[in-house]
Amino acid sequence: MVNENSNFILEMKGISKSFPGVKALDQVDLAIRPGTVHALMGENGAGKSTLMKCLFGIYREDEGEIYLEGKRVHFENPKDALENGVSMVHQELNQVMKRSVAENIMLGRFPKKYGLVDHKEMYRYVEEVFKDLNIKVNPRAKINTLSVSQRQMVEIAKAVSYDAKILILDEPTSSLTEQEVDQLFEIIRLLKSRGLGIVYISHKMEEIMEISDDITVFRDGKWIATNPASEMTTAKTINLMVGRELTNRFPEKNHQVGEPFLEIKNLTGKFQPNIKDISFTLHEGEILGIAGLVGAKRTELLEAIFGISTLETGELYLKGEKIVNKNPGDAIKNGFSMLTEERRATGIFPVLDIAANSVIASLENYKNGPLLSNSKTKTATKWVIDSMNVKTPSQRTLIKSLSGGNQQKVILGRWLLTEPKILLLDEPTRGIDVGAKYEIYQLIIDLAKRGNGIIMVSSELPELLGICDRIAVMSNGKLAGIDEAKHLDQEKILELCGKYL
Repeated sequence: MVNENSNFILEMKGISKSFPGVKALDQVDLAIRPGTVHALMGENGAGKSTLMKCLFGIYREDEGEIYLEGKRVHFENPKDALENGVSMVHQELNQVMKRSVAENIMLGRFPKKYGLVDHKEMYRYVEEVFKDLNIKVNPRAKINTLSVSQRQMVEIAKAVSYDAKILILDEPTSSLTEQEVDQLFEIIRLLKSRGLGIVYISHKMEEIMEISDDITVFRDGKWIATNPASEMTTAKTINLMVGRELTNRFPEKNHQVGEPFLEIKNLTGKFQPNIKDISFTLHEGEILGIAGLVGAKRTELLEAIFGISTLETGELYLKGEKIVNKNPGDAIKNGFSMLTEERRATGIFPVLDIAANSVIASLENYKNGPLLSNSKTKTATKWVIDSMNVKTPSQRTLIKSLSGGNQQKVILGRWLLTEPKILLLDEPTRGIDVGAKYEIYQLIIDLAKRGNGIIMVSSELPELLGICDRIAVMSNGKLAGIDEAKHLDQEKILELCGKYL
C-alpha cells in the first residue's frame, strides 16, 4: 500500500500498544518531514520510547499503520528496520565492550575476503564514516577505553552508516558536555542537509528549542499536540507535557547548612589517570555540586569516596572520626550511599522486579529470622513507589519494563531506604523529564533539611546552580576551585573546567 499524497518521509497513524496492566500508547499519530528534526517530548512513561520501539521493530504495535516514504511498512526486528533505512541510537548504550570501535560499528555485516573478515576494509570504511561526520575516535580502540560521550558518538556513526532515512536519537546528550553537544548538533545539521528525518527525544528544554523544527508532546500514552518549534516556549511545552503550570524550574532552597560533617583529605587514585590530591569538607545539610567536563574524573571521585576504586593516598573523617571505606559494603555500613550514572550497567537488576530492586541494598532490615518478610518488603516498596512517584502497574513488575526515568526513581528510593548520612549522586536526573526532575530536586532538598550531606555530580550547569549550596569544579582529576553557588555562573565554572587541561 502506498500513500502517494504524503509530504512526509515517515507517518505513524493510530498506533496503540499495551503491556500487562498498562496502555503505553493510545491511538498515537506522528508525521516526520524530510530534512527536519522532530522532537518528542513528554514525562517519563508518556510513550515516546515505546512508539519508537514499535517503529524500530523491537515491539509490535497492537493497532495502527506505519508509512516510510509513502509505502506501508512493518519491521519484524531491528535488523529489518536498519536494512530499510531506519536507525535508532538508544539512551542506554548496548555495545560489545571488549571489542574495537570498528567491530562494534560493523557487527553483523563484516566485509569479507576469502571467507574471512577483511579487517583492512573494515577499518578503512569506519575511518571514512568518521571523517565524513568529523568524529575524532580511533576505530581500533576498544570500546571499554572510551568515555561515555565517545561511545555515544560511535553509536551515532553506526546508525548513520546504515544509509539511514530516519534517525532516532533517544536522549543523545544525557552524558555530553556543552562542547560535545555542539559537535553533535553539527552532525545533526549535516544530516538534515542530506534530507534525513531525525526524531529527537530529550528532556533538555534549551536543546529542544535550539535544534528542533517541530515538537510533538505526549502525555500518558496519548498524542497531545504537534507544533512548529518556532511557536513553542519552554513554559508552553512544560504545560502541555505535565498538564499544569510549573512556575519554577527549581524548588526553593530553604534548608540550613550546618557544621562540618565529612572531611576529605588528599584523595589520590592508585591507577592513572585518576583523581589527584583532592581535599574538601562537606557540611551537615549541604548540597555540594561537582562540575567538570567529561574526563574530569568526577565519577572517579565519588567512586573513591564510596570504596569502589583503590586509593594511593587519602583519608575520610565523618564527624571528626576517621573511617575507612575499603569497599561499597564498608561504605554502606558507614552511612554512605551512591547512585551511579550508568543505571543499566551498574544500577538496576533487570531480571528482578521493583520490590527486589528497592530493598536489595538493605535486605537485613526486611527479614524475619533468616527469611525475607513479605509484608516488610511490600511496605518498603510501597514507600519507594509512592514517595518517588514511580509509574508502574505493580510492585512485581520487572524493572526493565519501566521507562528509564522510572528506573532511576526506583534506584534513588533504594538508597534512601538505607537511611544514608552521606548521599553520593552521579547524574541523578539523567534522562528524567522536567516534572520528575522537580520532584527529585525537592527530595534532595528535603534530605538536606534532615541534615544529610549530599555530593552531586551533574553535567547540567543550570541544575548545579539551581539547587546546590556550593560547587566544586574538577579539571583533569584535580580540584580547580570551590565556591558558593551564588558567587558562580556558567562562564566562571567553564573557565575553571579548563584550568588543568
